[in-house]
Amino acid sequence: MQYIKRDLEEKIIETSKEYSCILVCGPRQAGKTTLLRHLDPGRAYVTLDFFAERKLARSDPATFLRVHRPPVLIDEIQYAPELLSYIKIAADSGASPGSFWLTASRSFRYMELEESLAGRAAILHVQPLSQHEIYGSGKASPFLAEPDALRLREAHDSAVGLPGVYERIWRGGMPGFVSGAYTDQARFYGSWEAAYINRDVSDMTDRLDKLRFHDFMRAAACRIGQRVNAHSIEADAGIADKTAKHWLHLLEASEVIFYLRPYPNKLLKRPARQPKLYFFDTGLAAFLTGHLTPEILGRGASNGAILENYAVSEIRKTFYNSAAPENLRYYRDRDGAEIDLLIEQNGAVSPIAITRSSHSGSEHVKAFEVLDRGTLKRGCGAVICTREQLTALDTENFAVPVWMI
Repeated sequence: MQYIKRDLEEKIIETSKEYSCILVCGPRQAGKTTLLRHLDPGRAYVTLDFFAERKLARSDPATFLRVHRPPVLIDEIQYAPELLSYIKIAADSGASPGSFWLTASRSFRYMELEESLAGRAAILHVQPLSQHEIYGSGKASPFLAEPDALRLREAHDSAVGLPGVYERIWRGGMPGFVSGAYTDQARFYGSWEAAYINRDVSDMTDRLDKLRFHDFMRAAACRIGQRVNAHSIEADAGIADKTAKHWLHLLEASEVIFYLRPYPNKLLKRPARQPKLYFFDTGLAAFLTGHLTPEILGRGASNGAILENYAVSEIRKTFYNSAAPENLRYYRDRDGAEIDLLIEQNGAVSPIAITRSSHSGSEHVKAFEVLDRGTLKRGCGAVICTREQLTALDTENFAVPVWMI
């Protein structure tokens, strides 16, 4: 499989010079192990996917670490949490920077990490490939709706029209498919889903009804960009309300979905309370909702929702891939005023609208004015849209093509 350069490479190298242990989290097949082995091909490597290695790590962690001496890459650390206390002892005893590289699913944080390695491990997140990694060039940076930052993105990213946007959304960001190692989208994502349910989900819950979990994933994918309503998902998947909430937690824990929380500023007018649901990878969402080609996806009833999902997830990746803190929210009040995305940074909040239209104008930025009643300064705003060129709408707001994120 052809290696695709990852934006997080420099941050991993820098961090490994300061911390004796780094933990790289991310969803199944997002490229965690490939990335780390590419950065240090001579490093000792062991995967706990192998039962014999897992058995030794769990039954005799001290011997395991004598056999696999640092610097070492331990893959799938969640299968042997018994190793963590021994790695902690090594870190406290002065282990050299970069001694331990670990990979794990995101759900691992909810198990042992915070207690066992808090303050001793640097945590980085690898997501499915971003469009900047696949189609762009230059150094990664968090998305900013500021003129200089936008012009820099315009210079380094590849312009594409509306059909090309939906081609990108439909292809998603899983390295195995994007690289060309696998060419059938439905077969690839079908295999991915089967492995995810049979291994990851089955490890996290008891007595799993796998067919209903598939129906549940599809029901969730049909609601991207919507405020979470466990009752409607429950009805579609034929499961109990308690089960729907638990399964949503599993999807979030394993980084299949993420939530955009409502903006909490109490000075604003009766804001919504429920989070909005998005998929990390739009290729998976397209597969689950039965869109077999980019053309069908672009013409379908959910074309606006999946475009919004793509824009939000790509903006989120710009922060993850820069190892930068992110504070992304949305705003909606009971009077219907809505802002698709808010980016809080540097003491200001930048409003982002997302539309499939190529004719963005003042009607898309009118809702931004609600932020003037809040406690933070309103920063520059953007309308993410399908036009092909960057355009200023006024002195503070810009029409930004999707391909520039």
